[in-house]
Amino acid sequence: MPTETTNSGEHFSPGFIARMTERMRGDVTAGVMLVSAALLGFILANTPLSGFYEGLRDFRFGPETLGLNLTVGQWASDGLLAIFFFIVGLELKREFVSGDLRNPRTALVPVAAAFGGVAVPALIYVAFNWGTSTLHGWAVPTATDIAFAVAVLGLIAPRIPTTLRIFLLTLAVVDDLIAIGIIAVAYTDGLNWGALLLSLIPIALFAILVQMFGGFFVKSKISPWIILLPIGIVVWALFHASGIHATVAGVVLAFTVPVSTKRDIEVSETFVHRFTPLSVGVAVPVFAFFAAGVSVMGDHHFPASPVVYGIIAGLVIGKPLGIVLTTVLLTKLTPARLAGEVNMRDLIGIGCLAGVGFTVSLLITELSFTDPIDTNTARLSVIVASLLAIVVATIMLARNRPRGATRVLATVKGTD
Repeated sequence: MPTETTNSGEHFSPGFIARMTERMRGDVTAGVMLVSAALLGFILANTPLSGFYEGLRDFRFGPETLGLNLTVGQWASDGLLAIFFFIVGLELKREFVSGDLRNPRTALVPVAAAFGGVAVPALIYVAFNWGTSTLHGWAVPTATDIAFAVAVLGLIAPRIPTTLRIFLLTLAVVDDLIAIGIIAVAYTDGLNWGALLLSLIPIALFAILVQMFGGFFVKSKISPWIILLPIGIVVWALFHASGIHATVAGVVLAFTVPVSTKRDIEVSETFVHRFTPLSVGVAVPVFAFFAAGVSVMGDHHFPASPVVYGIIAGLVIGKPLGIVLTTVLLTKLTPARLAGEVNMRDLIGIGCLAGVGFTVSLLITELSFTDPIDTNTARLSVIVASLLAIVVATIMLARNRPRGATRVLATVKGTD
């Protein structure tokens, strides 16, 4: 794939663009599976089969003595999503350690835009819910579902410039990192320090093994499953017992994996390639199947609730507003520039796609509310907001691109 060169000679490396292109192809498939699973769950919850669906979701199994007698829905959100966050952690570390995102000039604008896209939706939600018992859900509209967003982008705007594709991917990756931090800090009620400290032992063992024998785990397809997976399960169980949301264990373990060995064997990339099918084919669709199963005839306050207003306004308006405003201010007031020419309409469209919250937003919904009515209200709001964000993004991006039709926002400007 040819390198995309900018006016000043700055460019994204061929390896970076190849990785991002491959990631997008995979995410289109993941997005389709995610949408299908969520749609199936929603349909089952709103048909005569709802009794079967709810019975399956609420069925409990697991060792109670270890505090792991969980419902199937909890196993999906607490257990299977740890696999998803393990993949996210691997990709985060790889791009910021050895990828082009280690270059501040490449990463600054989308990274800052990601923070803007988190702050503005949170403030909008707080404004609608200030002084109410639902204020704790402030983080629900802050998340971006990278699989959904990239899948939709590939469908509605397959010819969009590479610059914007990479901008969305970078923004979404940083958004994932922020979401992980929010889950770890804001949604941990109390810590069992004994379990947390005890988890350091298997984490250290996992780290030593992948650091010292990374090449071996790359060459042997079965060894990660029979050696690393059991250790990872122990870490996950101890995190669950500690009170920290167990999905964070996936990120912690991912950060111990080396990007490459001294002999330049790609450990992190190999793990991503090897475990992504489990994430996109099982973990995320199963979670979406149970998370989206909200009965419109059930107990909820949709559409007349501050929760609804905060989530929908946050995702549909707050996300693009925060992203666009941060990008414009940064490119106007600092030497930072976007890589290539980007017009305002496309930038707004990308910002709208970032408002597709779904997976992580639904997870935060599960952690935010104790009242089932509020939880159902928030779930419906996330689903509706994500659909609205897709509609607006389609209007902005799915069109013919006549020359000069929209004003150019920014071009690259070298700053050595």
